[in-house]
Amino acid sequence: MPKRNDIKKVLVIGSGPIVIGQAAEFDYAGTQACLALKEEGYQVILANSNPATIMTDNSIADKVYMEPLTLEYMARICRYERPDAIIPGLGGQTGLNLSLQLFDKGVLDECEIELLGTDAESIRKAEDREKFKELCLELGEPVVPSCIAESIEEGLESADKIGYPVILRPAFTLGGTGGGFASDPEEMR
Repeated sequence: MPKRNDIKKVLVIGSGPIVIGQAAEFDYAGTQACLALKEEGYQVILANSNPATIMTDNSIADKVYMEPLTLEYMARICRYERPDAIIPGLGGQTGLNLSLQLFDKGVLDECEIELLGTDAESIRKAEDREKFKELCLELGEPVVPSCIAESIEEGLESADKIGYPVILRPAFTLGGTGGGFASDPEEMR
């Protein structure tokens, strides 16, 4: 992407505390992105609740907010700092969720903040399993057979229709949290 001269200040939302087996890749990617943005002359504002990460070192960003990664705190930071843009994907699921919440609550419009890389509608399409499936089918991309179930009974009926083994995925999460496999009806329960 060519350098945008209309953007001076970028907010990067970190992924928060690192859990064993997840989120370390977001810390690394976020750190590299902050360094690259600074090298290109952008002012980098970082919000992350994890003090045990290289990303929160003062040499990585121009300003670091060590605050809870909640809508309330992100809205305060946006209103105070007035960044020109936020890059949602660098904070993993946390960054995507917060960016979408800021969009839905009107904070991005109020503060004239642009989402870079992934806009709100794209985040929704990627997280909503049915919308994502519809998009893939529209584009002619293959999709595995799937159903949406809102109860254990519906899940069992869907699994019988699709055939075992099945992959279980919760709606509205890209990180896979809460998912699993079932080889038979007993494992579904």
